Amino acid sequence: MSGSTLRAGVIGLGWAGQQHMAAYAEAPDVELVALAGLETEAMARLGDGYGIAADHRFPAWQDLVSSGALDVVSIATPTTLHAPIAVTALDAGLHVLSEKPMAENGTAARTMVDAAKRNDRVLDVSFNHRRRGDVAALKKIIDAGLLGQIYYAKAGWLRREGIPGLGSWFTRRATAGGGPMMDIGVHMLDMALHLLGEPGVRSASAATYAEFGPRGRGNSSGMAGAKTGVEAGAFDVEDLSTAFLRLDGGGTLLLESSWAQYIPRDQAYVTLYGSEGGANVEFGGTPTEPYRSLSIWTEKDGVPAILQPDIPPDGGHRAAVLDFLEMVTSGDFTSYRGEQALARAVVVDACYASADQGSEVILAVP
Repeated sequence: MSGSTLRAGVIGLGWAGQQHMAAYAEAPDVELVALAGLETEAMARLGDGYGIAADHRFPAWQDLVSSGALDVVSIATPTTLHAPIAVTALDAGLHVLSEKPMAENGTAARTMVDAAKRNDRVLDVSFNHRRRGDVAALKKIIDAGLLGQIYYAKAGWLRREGIPGLGSWFTRRATAGGGPMMDIGVHMLDMALHLLGEPGVRSASAATYAEFGPRGRGNSSGMAGAKTGVEAGAFDVEDLSTAFLRLDGGGTLLLESSWAQYIPRDQAYVTLYGSEGGANVEFGGTPTEPYRSLSIWTEKDGVPAILQPDIPPDGGHRAAVLDFLEMVTSGDFTSYRGEQALARAVVVDACYASADQGSEVILAVP
């Protein structure tokens, strides 16, 4: 460490990277000192805004990592860059916080975990939606045993028309690793497994579909007209996925995600069915009419009851960064090697393999 103040850098100047920058800038005993990215205009604006010295604004991420100026680094780049950047940074002695998904597949994610172990560094992945206030309130209810044994769960994130950057790195398997299952489905997988107490996933039976993206439809401009200029190969991932997961202990989880489909409005949800109660956390809507809800149903002395817990504020990316910094300052990194995020990557791999094979895939026991 560089002393009592941690020196932080961010690789990637887009929306996610900017959330990390803001969190580091606000965190106590942390100084945001370096940025890396190829966008000249964004670099000038963000560098000036955060007071980053000119010689700490790097077009190449390799130069940021090798600069010797950092203790911690956030990675907010296209997915297939996560593993090479993280491994290089961990081997350079830095602690690493990566945006989700961890990597394009479990094999690449494993290289990150192995690098964290051999260098005794922290590796974490920013699953910001598990830091929502409604999720925290529901987790407290579950941990208190008020839902009993949860035996079935459903989770999903469905968009009416939300293919991100149609024709960009998001929609190419070579740079993203997959479509909505990799992009937003992994958020709901993480949220569901977090709420369920981290059961292992034993098998996956999945299917994927691509009905809109290959025709240049389903981006934010609408379904009716195809986006012009979408060349061949610009969309080679799914735009909808569905998976049935068998969990340790006999429970099951139904997971779905889509970037585009004919539904009334966007919807993200986790629904839980327990022996003593049920629950649903949900958010979505439209940009002008968003909604969110938390519902918990049970019984009290044989009478149907609805619980209304206090809901703390949302944590988001700021909470993810602060949790990461707490890991770094703990002094004992053995529990913070990214293995939980690796488990998510392995499940996603199994889902894609099942969809490709048309049959159930059994996950290897760790």
